[in-house]
Amino acid sequence: MKEYQTITEISGPLVFAEVDEPVGYDEIVEIETPDGDTLRGQVLESSEGLVSIQVFEGTGGIDRNASVRFLGETMKMPVTEDLLGRVLDGSGNPIDDGPEIVPEERRDIVGAAINPYSREYPEEFIQTGVSTIDGMNTLVRGQKLPIFSGSGLPHNDLALQIARQATVPEEEDGGDDEASDFAVIFGAIGITAEEANEFMQDFERTGALERSVVFMNLADDPAVERTVTPRLALTTAEYLAFEKDYHVLVILTDITNYCEALREIGAAREEVPGRRGYPGYMYTDLAQLYERAGRIEGREGSVTQIPILTMPSDDITHPIPDLTGYITEGQIIVDRSLNSQGAKPPIDVSDSLSRLMDDGIGEGLTRGDHSDVSAQLYAAYAEGKDLRDLVNIVGREALSERDNKYLDFADRFEEEFVQQGYDTDRTIIETLEIGWELLSMFPKEELNRIDEDAIEEYYLEDESEVAEATAD
Repeated sequence: MKEYQTITEISGPLVFAEVDEPVGYDEIVEIETPDGDTLRGQVLESSEGLVSIQVFEGTGGIDRNASVRFLGETMKMPVTEDLLGRVLDGSGNPIDDGPEIVPEERRDIVGAAINPYSREYPEEFIQTGVSTIDGMNTLVRGQKLPIFSGSGLPHNDLALQIARQATVPEEEDGGDDEASDFAVIFGAIGITAEEANEFMQDFERTGALERSVVFMNLADDPAVERTVTPRLALTTAEYLAFEKDYHVLVILTDITNYCEALREIGAAREEVPGRRGYPGYMYTDLAQLYERAGRIEGREGSVTQIPILTMPSDDITHPIPDLTGYITEGQIIVDRSLNSQGAKPPIDVSDSLSRLMDDGIGEGLTRGDHSDVSAQLYAAYAEGKDLRDLVNIVGREALSERDNKYLDFADRFEEEFVQQGYDTDRTIIETLEIGWELLSMFPKEELNRIDEDAIEEYYLEDESEVAEATAD
């Protein structure tokens, strides 16, 4: 191992050093400061005679007299099943006062791409307990389904609700309870200390920590660490899924902070910027994260991702949500107007989409054909919202009895289906029963998207049936 004292420049989170031997890309580096502190970094760029190093802990204390050692290996994550229940910092070090991690193996955090031939198509339902997701934008094992939010909106509350409620429903063949092999990897990227405290209090209060691994990168941690945190989380998820047969749900918040770190590093490297100053390779970089979700043929486990991002100025055309939308299979939209009305969680089903929903739902588990019920709810809610605009012009008195039913439906849909609170865990059966109760406001002939047999079985004919269903 060679040691150099050839630092030529320090720029933001980057250190540049001269070398006289080839150095590999992503190679881990130790930098010893004149004060005796040892900082870790990673080779970001290597050319003949010169390397650029991104320092995880920040470049404070480093000067030209610091020593640089190249370790000859890439960054690895120590993985073991015993990580469940642990809290780690953004670099993978324990911060929960627990014992040292004794790894079963050490894995490269970059990971390996899943061979497309070996990918198994996502077709199995994950129950989040949130009606607007389970009923209208269903999450499927192996899917990547982002949440698009905005500054000040309660996406953290929604993330915590999903983390503590998400389960894989039992198989119909009467197999073992699959809740025991479901795990959550929670990666917090660039969050404030106040948010971190709220997350940890909720995890500990609800007991969700027992089946979770939490990675915490705080806002005052070095920006470079933010590029490492999601990769550590995903490496842990892949190990649990494909070696230990867990169904793993990875929640990453906030991807916007991750992209800001990419922009900061790109500016320090004096790269030619792309859209709005972000690096031109940001699409590729995000794809490297998102495409680590999936299932592998012959393996029991799965990796499902819910990345959360705040859209700057609520602009869905901003590069971060725009590129994310290209890579992922849909999006869940957290709506500001619904939030101002007090809806919890304020998810706008009209603009939300899960492209794999139809492959993960159907008959058997639910009341009727899930996809038909969902389509009918969508159609009725969309017509009710359109009529709200007309009411502003002509008033409700000018509308027909049919139109007024759709207006009433839109109001009740938001009050009873969307609104459920952050502590209410609804099964898919409960979600579909609420849907049938709302659809029973209309005459049967209006339900033109649902099979007649399902209407005959689940349609609520009168108020007594509605009351009985509500009581059940």
